[in-house]
Amino acid sequence: MAAMSLYTWNNLLKKPALLLATIFMLTAQTFAQMAIKKPLVNEIPPDSADVEYYGKKHFWRAAAETAGFNVGLWAYDRFIQKGDFAYISLNSIKENFKHGFIWDNDKLGTNTFLHPYNGSLYFNAGRANGFNFWQSELFAIGGSAMWEMFMECEYPSTNDIIATPIGGAVLGETLFRASDAVLDDRSGGWERFGREAACFIMSPMRGFNRIVTGQAWRKRATTGRIFGDPLFSMQISLGYKMLEYQGHFHNIQNGFAAQIDLEYGDRFQLKSKHPYDYFTLSAELALMKGQPFLSQLEIKGRLLGREIFENYHSHLSIGLYQHFDFFDSDTIDGLDRVPYKLGIPACIGAGMLFRDVPEHKWRVDAYLHFNGVILGSLLSDHYRADERNYNWASGFSVKGGANVVVDNDRLSFQLMHHYYRLFTFKGYREDTDLKQVNSKTLNVMGDHSCASFNITEFRANIKLIRGLYATLSFTNYARHTRYRNYPRIKSTSMSLRTMLTYKF
Repeated sequence: MAAMSLYTWNNLLKKPALLLATIFMLTAQTFAQMAIKKPLVNEIPPDSADVEYYGKKHFWRAAAETAGFNVGLWAYDRFIQKGDFAYISLNSIKENFKHGFIWDNDKLGTNTFLHPYNGSLYFNAGRANGFNFWQSELFAIGGSAMWEMFMECEYPSTNDIIATPIGGAVLGETLFRASDAVLDDRSGGWERFGREAACFIMSPMRGFNRIVTGQAWRKRATTGRIFGDPLFSMQISLGYKMLEYQGHFHNIQNGFAAQIDLEYGDRFQLKSKHPYDYFTLSAELALMKGQPFLSQLEIKGRLLGREIFENYHSHLSIGLYQHFDFFDSDTIDGLDRVPYKLGIPACIGAGMLFRDVPEHKWRVDAYLHFNGVILGSLLSDHYRADERNYNWASGFSVKGGANVVVDNDRLSFQLMHHYYRLFTFKGYREDTDLKQVNSKTLNVMGDHSCASFNITEFRANIKLIRGLYATLSFTNYARHTRYRNYPRIKSTSMSLRTMLTYKF
């Protein structure tokens, strides 16, 4: 069921520093829409020699790297971790094909973040061997199918075969472009070593491919960047975070948090039609007792776009976007209640970007997205099976927001609202005792239900000195779930952050 063993990932999650480094590198390019951009580099198009050299397709090498990764991971799980699921045989493979797919019961973070990360490795086996975005998705599908059908003695997972390749394309392309930005084939010595190491961390498949082909140390007259030097902006926020559930202010979870908001490409430049020439990313890492280290990750990648109009003051464009949403929390001390859980690894829809600059002293940016949720997950009040406390679901989402920038970014305000409508249509029978059933064979999405989930956030930034800002943000999470066999449930949670933000 798992694209990577739970043992392996649980060990990673116990090492916050390592995960922090990984996430930071992952984000080395993209906020859902930053209030104002300060490009870190000037945009330079790719060299035609680099595009030709690294654009050559190597199918068998890509296929071997995809299959080899699965075999290597299985060997690690089988002989080192000795995981029960890794004791495969011809009989287990035959049984997988005979029985077919079921909905699994892994944790939210495992199913909706870590499995897509594994999909990104399959995806980048294709990307690192000259294949484009769409062609590389075939390697993600193939790698995921191989693992589900052949490499585990547990029934193949319905949610994994969807989330791993689709979510893997989001993370994979983001990581691939991030790794591209650090490469420089002209460099040598320790500088070259550092660049290649950073590339390997951000995109292990690309780093491995460069080592086995000798590209990691071969000097060339050009940088080797197939995307050139695109525009990107970044801001980092550090400070205090408070989390509470339904007004229980005597049971508040306090701690520290870091937010990384990045924007890759120019949101209003539509010269290129390649997927992810423009994308945004927002991640939050929390150091709070009992709470997940990765508490939030949002990615929006533009697959294609079209300009509607542009004049001196205003600009409007529409496009097709791929979305990846992850919001996670855990039980608050003294309450035994989970505030919220949401994972959307497979989502696509239409989006609109608008800008108006009526005066030089202030500016307004806005966005609006209508999306179809292929696969999502949301906290359940009743479903408890193995490690799962959420329902699988499909449905739609609407996302909107606006930014107001005053006096050349001395003061800025951001308001956003995300609405999700999710349907769980394959539930368990009313007389099912979840404590007595075998969670490895239970094949349900969760509770028969229809749920809505709203995320509303307000953020204000005040400039202190140079690139340093004082930041105050408030986020409200509201869930309303109508169950077929239980009373409806409404719940709200709130988080407050006071932070210092640096815009690079």
